Amino acid sequence: QAQLVESGGGLVQAGSSLRLSCTTSGRSSSSYAMGWFRQAPGKEREFVAAIFWGGGSTDYADSVRGRFTISRDDAKNTVYLQMNMLKPEDTATYYCARGVSDSPARQISEYNYWGQGTQVTVDS
Repeated sequence: QAQLVESGGGLVQAGSSLRLSCTTSGRSSSSYAMGWFRQAPGKEREFVAAIFWGGGSTDYADSVRGRFTISRDDAKNTVYLQMNMLKPEDTATYYCARGVSDSPARQISEYNYWGQGTQVTVDS
Protein backbone atom coordinates (compact mmCIF):
# COMPACT_ATOMS: atom_id res chain seq x y z
CA GLN A 1 0.00 0.00 0.00
CA ALA A 2 1.05 3.56 -0.71
CA GLN A 3 -0.52 6.66 0.78
CA LEU A 4 -0.57 10.00 -1.00
CA VAL A 5 -1.37 13.29 0.66
CA GLU A 6 -1.79 16.53 -1.29
CA SER A 7 -1.47 20.02 0.12
CA GLY A 8 -1.06 23.60 -1.05
CA GLY A 9 -4.46 24.36 -2.54
CA GLY A 10 -6.34 27.54 -1.84
CA LEU A 11 -8.23 30.55 -3.15
CA VAL A 12 -6.21 32.92 -5.34
CA GLN A 13 -6.73 35.68 -7.87
CA ALA A 14 -6.30 35.13 -11.58
CA GLY A 15 -2.67 35.56 -12.57
CA SER A 16 -1.40 34.29 -9.24
CA SER A 17 0.71 31.24 -8.47
CA LEU A 18 0.33 28.20 -6.23
CA ARG A 19 2.52 25.22 -5.52
CA LEU A 20 0.87 21.91 -4.76
CA SER A 21 2.73 19.16 -2.93
CA CYS A 22 2.11 15.43 -2.85
CA THR A 23 3.91 13.39 -0.22
CA THR A 24 3.94 9.61 -0.48
CA SER A 25 4.38 7.13 2.35
CA GLY A 26 4.03 3.43 2.89
CA ARG A 27 5.16 1.27 0.02
CA SER A 28 8.04 2.87 -1.84
CA SER A 29 7.12 4.93 -4.90
CA SER A 30 10.59 4.70 -6.39
CA SER A 31 10.65 3.79 -10.08
CA TYR A 32 7.01 4.75 -10.60
CA ALA A 33 5.61 7.66 -12.55
CA MET A 34 3.64 10.25 -10.62
CA GLY A 35 0.83 12.33 -12.02
CA TRP A 36 -1.47 15.23 -11.28
CA PHE A 37 -5.10 15.23 -12.36
CA ARG A 38 -7.94 17.66 -11.73
CA GLN A 39 -11.69 17.53 -11.61
CA ALA A 40 -14.00 20.51 -11.85
CA PRO A 41 -17.64 20.32 -10.68
CA GLY A 42 -19.76 18.50 -13.21
CA LYS A 43 -16.77 17.47 -15.31
CA GLU A 44 -14.69 14.35 -15.69
CA ARG A 45 -11.31 14.01 -14.06
CA GLU A 46 -8.62 15.09 -16.50
CA PHE A 47 -4.88 14.72 -16.86
CA VAL A 48 -2.72 17.70 -15.92
CA ALA A 49 0.91 16.57 -15.72
CA ALA A 50 3.10 13.55 -15.07
CA ILE A 51 6.73 12.78 -14.28
CA PHE A 52 8.88 9.69 -14.38
CA TRP A 53 10.08 9.22 -10.81
CA GLY A 54 13.62 8.24 -11.66
CA GLY A 55 14.47 10.06 -14.86
CA GLY A 56 12.61 13.32 -14.82
CA SER A 57 10.77 12.81 -18.12
CA THR A 58 7.61 14.92 -18.01
CA ASP A 59 4.34 15.37 -19.87
CA TYR A 60 1.74 18.11 -19.72
CA ALA A 61 -1.78 18.71 -20.90
CA ASP A 62 -1.92 21.35 -23.60
CA SER A 63 -4.06 23.57 -21.36
CA VAL A 64 -1.31 23.94 -18.76
CA ARG A 65 1.92 23.56 -20.75
CA GLY A 66 4.10 26.61 -20.23
CA ARG A 67 2.27 27.63 -17.04
CA PHE A 68 2.56 24.54 -14.82
CA THR A 69 5.72 22.64 -13.87
CA ILE A 70 5.85 19.20 -12.29
CA SER A 71 8.93 18.20 -10.30
CA ARG A 72 9.94 15.77 -7.59
CA ASP A 73 12.26 15.52 -4.60
CA ASP A 74 13.26 11.90 -4.19
CA ALA A 75 14.76 12.48 -0.75
CA LYS A 76 11.45 13.84 0.52
CA ASN A 77 9.20 11.41 -1.39
CA THR A 78 7.37 14.46 -2.64
CA VAL A 79 6.07 15.57 -6.01
CA TYR A 80 5.26 19.21 -6.72
CA LEU A 81 3.05 21.05 -9.16
CA GLN A 82 4.06 24.67 -9.58
CA MET A 83 1.14 26.55 -11.09
CA ASN A 84 1.77 30.02 -12.52
CA MET A 85 -0.50 32.46 -14.35
CA LEU A 86 -3.56 30.76 -12.93
CA LYS A 87 -6.86 31.20 -14.73
CA PRO A 88 -10.44 30.79 -13.49
CA GLU A 89 -10.71 27.67 -15.67
CA ASP A 90 -7.99 26.07 -13.56
CA THR A 91 -10.47 25.91 -10.68
CA ALA A 92 -10.82 22.26 -9.65
CA THR A 93 -9.93 19.66 -7.11
CA TYR A 94 -6.39 18.51 -7.85
CA TYR A 95 -5.39 14.90 -7.27
CA CYS A 96 -1.99 13.30 -7.06
CA ALA A 97 -1.60 9.72 -8.27
CA ARG A 98 1.07 7.05 -8.52
CA GLY A 99 1.45 5.21 -11.78
CA VAL A 100 1.50 1.46 -12.34
CA SER A 101 4.77 1.80 -14.28
CA ASP A 102 7.75 4.11 -14.59
CA SER A 103 6.49 5.93 -17.68
CA PRO A 104 4.38 9.09 -17.50
CA ALA A 105 0.86 8.38 -18.71
CA ARG A 106 -2.30 10.39 -19.31
CA GLN A 107 -4.91 7.70 -18.71
CA ILE A 108 -6.53 7.41 -15.29
CA SER A 109 -6.35 3.63 -15.62
CA GLU A 110 -2.53 3.88 -15.58
CA TYR A 111 -2.58 5.04 -11.95
CA ASN A 112 -3.45 2.83 -9.01
CA TYR A 113 -2.92 5.00 -5.94
CA TRP A 114 -4.63 8.34 -5.41
CA GLY A 115 -4.64 11.10 -2.87
CA GLN A 116 -7.75 12.69 -1.41
CA GLY A 117 -7.40 15.89 -3.43
CA THR A 118 -6.78 19.54 -2.68
CA GLN A 119 -9.07 22.36 -3.81
CA VAL A 120 -7.78 25.14 -6.04
CA THR A 121 -10.09 28.08 -6.69
CA VAL A 122 -9.07 30.90 -9.01
CA ASP A 123 -11.17 34.04 -8.72
CA SER A 124 -11.43 36.37 -11.67
